Amino acid sequence: MSEKTPAVVNNPAARSFSELPLSPAMLSILQQLEYHNMTPIQAASLPLTLAGKDIIAQAKTGSGKTAAFALALLTNLNPRRFAVQAMVLCPTRELADQVTQEVRRLARFADNIKVLSLCGGSTMRPQCESLEHGAHIIVGTPGRIMDHLERGSLNLEALNTLVLDEADRMLDMGFYDDISFVLKHCPAQRQTLMFSATYPEGIAGLARKFMRDPQQVTLQEKHEANKIRQRFYEVSEGERLQTVATLLKHFRPVSTLAFCNTKQQCRDLLDVLQSHGIKALTLNGDLEQRERDQVLIQFANRSCSVLVATDVAARGLDIAQLEAVINVDVTPDPEIHVHRIGRTGRADEDGWAFSICTPADMYRVDCIAKMMGSEPEWHLVDELKTTNDERLVPPMVTLQILGGRKEKIRPGDVLGALTGEAGFTREQVGKITVTDMSTYVAVVRSIAREAVKRLSAGKVKGKTVKVRSLED
Repeated sequence: MSEKTPAVVNNPAARSFSELPLSPAMLSILQQLEYHNMTPIQAASLPLTLAGKDIIAQAKTGSGKTAAFALALLTNLNPRRFAVQAMVLCPTRELADQVTQEVRRLARFADNIKVLSLCGGSTMRPQCESLEHGAHIIVGTPGRIMDHLERGSLNLEALNTLVLDEADRMLDMGFYDDISFVLKHCPAQRQTLMFSATYPEGIAGLARKFMRDPQQVTLQEKHEANKIRQRFYEVSEGERLQTVATLLKHFRPVSTLAFCNTKQQCRDLLDVLQSHGIKALTLNGDLEQRERDQVLIQFANRSCSVLVATDVAARGLDIAQLEAVINVDVTPDPEIHVHRIGRTGRADEDGWAFSICTPADMYRVDCIAKMMGSEPEWHLVDELKTTNDERLVPPMVTLQILGGRKEKIRPGDVLGALTGEAGFTREQVGKITVTDMSTYVAVVRSIAREAVKRLSAGKVKGKTVKVRSLED
């Protein structure tokens, strides 16, 4: 593999997908999915990847990077050859699930392209059985992919495209040795695409060892000043956690992601918020996969006001309509700060980004200001008005139905049960998420208890089901 420093490719203007050397069938699918113009990362990377180049692309969640690498690996694919020809490594199961869904949507241009997800948190046997039946594309986490390679249940001899998605976070999570193990089991003659929000030394090391003359695609991450409104608050260390509750009670965002630098800080903040009657949940590595899934589902469907997490735990999350981000601790890495606040103010939405700082954090704040090219906007905590008697209550409640994909339950079945026999309106039902064993449905808070009763008394897909509220 080459020892060269990657070439840097400038960010071109956005262009239409029709300018790319894609098949008519693929262009038709893109039209159906309403993908008309490329995002900056797609415009910068796709001409290189479609030409067979290795790339290192700096891109964040929500930038369109999944389609950027999916179009390349699908172009390299021969649907008639039933063997693993492409693999995507992701840091978390949540990101792997998102990538799997996106690749499947884009793979509709050809018949019978099989995309298989291989992640920890699920039992090995069903995955081994699926691999025995064959797959074209594998999406998974490094540890689980390594397990399958060691067992001999995964054969990568036909692999032509390898993607490392959010490579910096995989390194943060301690996956360097696992990634190296997997890369050594891939054919030397392959295309390697690496996507990363930041460019730490570990990325350069992987590139030197495992990539061929990679081109570096770097996009300066910018946020419109009028889309994300940043405010900084200086407090003493002892006031930091209480200030989070004060901010929430003053601005009253429906959905907030609060970042802490440590798991212990996450736990301490959760206790403070719950003492104020604020419904908050936390993500950490101590949760079982089922518990983690439930936390994310409740936050995404607006039945939890605040999600408290470290950067590692929150990696790969792309939550729509996130009204606020609170930096409970200032990160020592300015790029991480930009990445954190970029999760709000998406699409046509505005967003708040609040940073709570102590005098000891001022050097970090200066570094952030230099990188962003703007002076911090300082405000006083005393300006914030709160009413202790008015609780911050999320608008939705999540109900869990025992039964999921294994029972062939679909979102339409649950919606039909609620709006049919149960007698609720479509507007009273929110997001419906079907997993292997359970189905989760968000309903307007005012009908939650009655919805549990009526669903329990009625039927879903012709069967009686057990239902409970996750708040009980």
